[in-house]
Formats: sequence, structure tokens, C-alpha cells
Amino acid sequence: MSPVLAGVLQLLALVAALGLSYRPLGDHMARVYSSEKHLRPEKWIYKAIGANPSVEMRWPAYLRGVLAFSAVSVLFLYLLQRVQGSLPGSLGFVSIDPDQAFNTAASFVANTNWQSYYGEQAMGHVVQTGGLAVQNFVSAAVGIAVAVALVRGFARSRTGELGNFWSDLVRGTVRILLPISVIGALVLVACGAIQNFSGIHEVGQFGGGTQQWNGGAVASQEVIKELGTNGGGYFNANSAHPFENPNGLSNLFEIYLILVIPFALTRTFGRMVGSLKQGYAILGTMATIWLGFTALMMWTEFAHHGPAFDLAGGAMEGKETRFGIAGSSLFSVATTLTSTGAVNSFHSSYTGFGGGLTMLGMQLGEIAPGGVGSGLYGMLIMAVIAVFIAGLMVGRTPEYLGKKIGTREIKFAACYILVTPALVLCFTAASFVLDTPSHSMTNSGAHGFSEILYAFTSGANNNGSAFAGLNADTQWFNSTIGIAMLLGRFLPMVFVLALAGSLAEQAPVPETAGTLRTEKPLFTGLLVGTIMIIAGLTYFPALALGPLAEGLAA
Repeated sequence: MSPVLAGVLQLLALVAALGLSYRPLGDHMARVYSSEKHLRPEKWIYKAIGANPSVEMRWPAYLRGVLAFSAVSVLFLYLLQRVQGSLPGSLGFVSIDPDQAFNTAASFVANTNWQSYYGEQAMGHVVQTGGLAVQNFVSAAVGIAVAVALVRGFARSRTGELGNFWSDLVRGTVRILLPISVIGALVLVACGAIQNFSGIHEVGQFGGGTQQWNGGAVASQEVIKELGTNGGGYFNANSAHPFENPNGLSNLFEIYLILVIPFALTRTFGRMVGSLKQGYAILGTMATIWLGFTALMMWTEFAHHGPAFDLAGGAMEGKETRFGIAGSSLFSVATTLTSTGAVNSFHSSYTGFGGGLTMLGMQLGEIAPGGVGSGLYGMLIMAVIAVFIAGLMVGRTPEYLGKKIGTREIKFAACYILVTPALVLCFTAASFVLDTPSHSMTNSGAHGFSEILYAFTSGANNNGSAFAGLNADTQWFNSTIGIAMLLGRFLPMVFVLALAGSLAEQAPVPETAGTLRTEKPLFTGLLVGTIMIIAGLTYFPALALGPLAEGLAA
């Protein structure tokens, strides 16, 4: 079987698995966030944290809950790393330095999971399981909660109430993420991923010598890192490591975990707003972009540009032979079009255009299908922009799902789409203006520029993957990327929740003959075009200096 055919078959199998999961998972999540009943374990949690899950919140109160919970999480995770050397199960590792502890705490709470350290050489069992793995669950649940709050803003009228943050947080964790993670961890263990609490041990190497390996609760952390679109690996090699991702089957399963909740949330959205067709329109937009990026990535990595590529069958540098070009391309597109950041190959070794695609996927806003929760609310923000543009074209007040998109709503949407590009481009420019940051680059020229552009694109978009050639464990990058991750996560949430509150207060607008039909393929095409144009206009000059220049010079 040719590698290209194998790649097509993997893609078809992935689409089939996602299609089978779409309806039951989407409907289950809609029931979870619409139910008025609380499970007994959930009641224990509410009692422990002193929350009343039955009290509805307006958007400022909902936002305070998000920010307060996240601030406490950052502080807890920071302190846990700072005292690691005194904790049992530390495997002899010392406490983490302040700048790296801040960067890691910001990273995992912001659902970014950027790592400027070697996991197997820095973090013990307590920090890995009690700190990082816990944040993999709750940071993902925060993202889904904010998305659900925005959906309620579209679904409700004449009220500013968006639900209860604490209830949404707990339900997302207990009823969605935990059950799937238990089953997924068993699948990964069956595939060969490790799951233990052993210490460091030495193993013999072929040809003589020994090598040290850590044990750890890898399978259970691996499944939530993918399912929650987190991405932080137990080992420095991340999902290229055989303890995390043993074979082709586990690789395909991990890609499935990355995509299943973000795609299924479009059905949840359709259920909650009372129109499944609206959910299908959003799904169609996400799927169109995802399939397009997947096809382009496979084409650019399979293309033969010389004798070395001819012998290898494509651009195999930096890719695991266990997965090949197809499995690596599928994974790289999935992880950069979502906010996952896990990698099973090294994006710095991709062709110039392939590396550019990984960056562009993040720069679109990671909305195809995006992170858990963040992908849906990012896509809905773009839908608001699209109907506003359509309204300007025909001279009508724009409407979406029966809500008018006025001056206030479009300002919130515009602020949302401006925050991340401003962070990426300003921090990238500062890194080249100052003398010290540029010393961290392994490469010069266009590829060196891409290393730093990729780092801030990944951080501010809460992705977490790296271009692999940049030494980011410096005070400058630990601090600035940490700030970019926090601002890139929580500033957009401010505007999302403010928009949700504004929409929930409105009375529904009756549909007329002039209303734009947002469930039709025409709107899907408009939405895809809007996304590509906005991202293209924002990032094209920077991409031209980095991956485009490198690709054209190849």
C-alpha cells in the first residue's frame, strides 16, 4: 500500500469515527448543560467550595467566577512547583525556578500547556498528577463553560442571565471529561502506553551503555491532554514518545480525542438554540477548513523536491517512522487548528509551506474545530462578524439567530479578534528589537524568524506547540510568553461574556423575507471567506517574512 493511500484511509477512518460520535456526544452535552438536576458527587463539590449552583449569573458575575477560579489555580500550581523539592514523589527533582514556575502555571491554567522544560527531567509525580493533570481537566471545563454561556446568550431573551459558572465547571468535568477520560485511558494502556508510579530506572541500550527512564501515570494524563485540547506531555518528546503514543492505532485514537468534543459542540449549539441546521452550518464551516488544511499539509509534505525526499517518500525529517508522513500531517493539522499543542513530529522540520500551515492554523484563531469551548465561541464571534459584513453589503441591520448585531455587539466582537494578533505581533517585534531574545534562535534568516513568530503565535492562541528550534527557557521568553498566554486566554473571554450578556438582554427579532439565512451553504461560504480574509490581512506580512519566504526559496 502506498503512503498516500494509507493517509487517505486514515483520514476516512477518522471522519467515520467522528461522524459516529457526533450525534450522541453532542446531544449528551446539551442535556448536561440544560438539566436542572445535580448529581450527588456534584453536590459534595458545591458544598466543599461554598457555591450555590442554582443561582443564575449575569455576565459580570460569571466572568468574576472564571477569573477568580483561574487566579487561584495559577497561584496553587505556582506554589506546588516552587515546593516540589520538599514533596514526596518528587523523584529527586528540585523545585522549579520562579520564572519557569510562573510560565508553567500560566500555561496549564490557560489551557495552553506550553513547556519550556523537559518533562521527564523536571516534574515529579505529585506535580504531574496533582497539578498539571488536574488543570488539564478544569481548564478545559472552563472553556466549555464560557462557550455554553455564549450559546445561552443567543438562546435566551429579555434576561441578562447566562447560567451558573460553578455548575457549568463541575458538570463539564464530572459528566463529560472524566467518563471519556477513564475509557480513553484504558484504550491507551491496551495500545501500550504506560500507567504507573515507578521511579527513575536505567535500561540497557543496543550497542552498550544505559539510559534513564521515568515511569508515571502517562496514559491517564495523555488522554485528557488530547481530549481537553491541552497538549502538555509527560515527556519532552510529547506524543512522539512511545510511552505516550506507542503505535499507529494509538496515534489515530489521539487525533480522534483532539477533535471529537470541538466538532460535537456544534450539535450542542444547535440543540440549545433550537435549530440543528444552525449547528450544521457551523460544523460545515469547521469541516471545510479542517479538510482543506489536511489536504494541503499532506500535499506539501508528500511532494518530492529532491533525491532525499524521493528516497524517503516525502519530507520525513523530524517525523516518527511509526506514524509516517500521513499520520504526522493529520496530527499536526489537528493540533494546530485546535488549541491542543501536542505534537507527534517536530514542526520546525516540516517544509517551509508545511510549517507555515501549522502557524496559519493557529492564526485563524483555532476555530476549525478549535479548542474545547474556545473553538465554538471563536467561530460564533466570526459568525457575528460575517453577518455584520453581509448586513453592510445589503444595507440592513445585521441579525444572527434572531438577535440584532448593533454597535455594542460588533465592538465586543472586534475587540475579541484584535487581542490575539496584537499580542503575537507586538511580542514578536519586541523580541527582535531587543538584543538578548534573538540569541535563543537556533537558526538565522527566515526560519529563525519563524521560530519566534511561532512561539508567540502558539502562546497567545493558547496552543502550546513549539517550532522546536527556539531555546525558550530564558527569563525573557518565560515571562513574555506567560503573559501572552494569560492575556490571550482571559481577555477574549471578557468580550465573549460581555457579548453573551448583551445578546441575552435583547428581545428576539422576527424573521422576515430580508433576513439572512445563516443555516444555508451560502452563509457557510461567507463565513469561511471572512475567516480567511481577516487572518490573511492580519498575519500575511509576518508570514511573508518567515515561512513563505523560506518555502519560496526552497
